[in-house]
Amino acid sequence: MTVTTEHRPAETHHHTHGPNCGHEAVIHHDHVDYLHEGHAHHEHDGHYDECTTCQCGRCDDSCANCTCEDCTCPTCDHKTCECGHCNDSCANCTCEDCTCPTCQHAA
Repeated sequence: MTVTTEHRPAETHHHTHGPNCGHEAVIHHDHVDYLHEGHAHHEHDGHYDECTTCQCGRCDDSCANCTCEDCTCPTCDHKTCECGHCNDSCANCTCEDCTCPTCQHAA
């Protein structure tokens, strides 16, 4: 599945997000979002972009943080992997031969 996301630069950051930066990291499709102050940011071409907001109509959280059990948003990926090799969320699945239609493994 290919998902087109809106390019929304975040406010200027005074540090580089990464391990031990103090912000929670969440794998979301092909990038890592860093959660802080009600935002989810990811690095993009030398700056940070805001993560997409869930479009399911039941919440207004970022897709990286959405926990709606019956979510229909095309950019949220917290569903459970269906490949038969694991029972992890699609966001955390690392199966090399995954056949789940909703997993989009982080690079």
